[in-house]
Amino acid sequence: MSPDTPAHVDDTPAYIDTPAYIDVHAHFVTDSYVRQARAAGHELPDGVPAWPSWSAKAHLELMDRCGIGTSMLSVSSPGVHFGDAAAARRLAREVNEAGAETVREHPGRFGLFASLPLPDVDGALEEIAHAYDTLDADGVVLETNTHGTYLGNPDLEPVWAELDRRGAVVFLHPTSPVCWEQSALGRPRPMIEFIFDTARTVTDLLMSGTLDRHRDLTVIVPHCGGALPVLADRINGFMKMFMPPGTEAPDAVEQLGRLYYDLAGPALPRQLPALLNLAGTDRLLYGSDHCWTPAAGVEAHVAGLDAVPAPGGAASWRALTTANARRVLPRTAR
Repeated sequence: MSPDTPAHVDDTPAYIDTPAYIDVHAHFVTDSYVRQARAAGHELPDGVPAWPSWSAKAHLELMDRCGIGTSMLSVSSPGVHFGDAAAARRLAREVNEAGAETVREHPGRFGLFASLPLPDVDGALEEIAHAYDTLDADGVVLETNTHGTYLGNPDLEPVWAELDRRGAVVFLHPTSPVCWEQSALGRPRPMIEFIFDTARTVTDLLMSGTLDRHRDLTVIVPHCGGALPVLADRINGFMKMFMPPGTEAPDAVEQLGRLYYDLAGPALPRQLPALLNLAGTDRLLYGSDHCWTPAAGVEAHVAGLDAVPAPGGAASWRALTTANARRVLPRTAR
């Protein structure tokens, strides 16, 4: 089923004569999740003023106003692991079941990127199997670090190997670094820390060879790549400098160009042009960051993209990003 022609009249998008956006960066929360996160000390998550509220009904109403056909739901920072591995396994299963139920209740309008209880490798492998084989998830979401374990850590290799075996879509999402008490300077971590933690974990994946080893993955980097477009050449130079003698260094810029990037956040007027110097137009996907970005912010973001020409002769940013999303998320093309 196409997201442009939903099955239910009540769910019909407003933009029926143009391609509907496919939102790869959309979040949900449940009352139980927020309650457990608060109990673990996340009263003001990542330093933002308050937890957002979320309902499928309100989300669909926003999607219809903005011409978004399908939203891929995921749990944002601080993720599901609050320090207790057994509790993290239970919470990952709980939110994944809740997300899958929303997908079933609104065919064609939502998809699911399942949460994993990293850095618990055995728990993550178990949840990958449940997410794909039972819940029919569209991919997984991985926080940039969990208690200081970044995604290139060799202990996580079995998780990457299993995701690669399944040809998984892996959506990266930033979270606070362990040093945020000093580095954030008392300011909300999503402003700066999230952007650099994205660069930190992707650099770790490059330096560890994880991306080079696992080429059947589809990796989505959020927020126009954060700081990566301006750091790519610097990362590439240091990779070549620190390779063992006689070893040919992989091309970091080439590897970064193989990743996908969503347009969530203030993409225009400066960040998106920088990204286009790193990645081809076939690697760009739409992202709203709702519900953490309020409805008014999403509406303004969509209006901004709709008002400017798309690159490469594409009819619109809608047409460009939707065609790319349908290619990497096959269910959205049906």
